[in-house]
This record gives sequence, structure tokens and C-alpha cells, in this order.
Amino acid sequence: RPGLALCAGCGGRIQDPFLLRVSPDLEWHVACLKCAECGQPLDETCTCFLRDGKAYCKRDYSRLFGIKCAQCRAAFSSSDLVMRARDHVYHLECFRCAACGRQLLPGDQFCLRERDLLCRADHGPPPDGAAS
Repeated sequence: RPGLALCAGCGGRIQDPFLLRVSPDLEWHVACLKCAECGQPLDETCTCFLRDGKAYCKRDYSRLFGIKCAQCRAAFSSSDLVMRARDHVYHLECFRCAACGRQLLPGDQFCLRERDLLCRADHGPPPDGAAS
């Protein structure tokens, strides 16, 4: 449909012989589809992520919008194993007692106070009705 499409990047009519389609309804001039953060061209050879009408490369999208470890604030890779405590997510290495530094393992009882994880020895028995 060259000539009929409007570029989602610049708003101009796409009359080029080729266009790039992101999601079913957004079309771009080849030259206009770039990462909004680093300017890397986003073509058919790399993954493109959209957020609030802007296109991002995978690295910048993960850095800006991805879930980050509640302890070290670093992003997760797709191969990372994680631990969760309520709505917080941690790298396995970061899932440690804030008082003694002991790594907490699956099955260990712990308490989450504010953003601090505390092992059973450092937080004592849970208050009545509280989940560990």
C-alpha cells in the first residue's frame, strides 16, 4: 500500500517502495523507524518495542521499562532465575537477609519490612496473622 500509508514516525505519506509495519496498524518509513532513546535503526533484523507511541530497541526498552531487582535495581535477563516477595522481584544472589547477609533459599522463612528482607533469626516469629 505504498502511497496510501502515513508514517507513524514523521506523519508523512509513505511513497517509498518499502515500508516497515510494527504491530498490525502502524507503518513507518524505513528511515524513520529508530529507537527513541539511542537512535539505532530498527529494521527487520532487530526486535522493536513500542511504548506510548515511541519505538525502542530491546536494550533500551528493558532498561527503561523492564522489571528491575528490588535490591540491586539491575534489569533481569531472560535466563535469570528470580525470587519474589509480595510485589518485589529479586535476583537469586540478591535475595539476602538485610541484617546478616545470609542468602535466603526456597522454603526459608523470612519477613519483608519496607524493602528489607529479614531471615527468621533476625526478625523473630511473625506477628499473629502475618504470612512469612
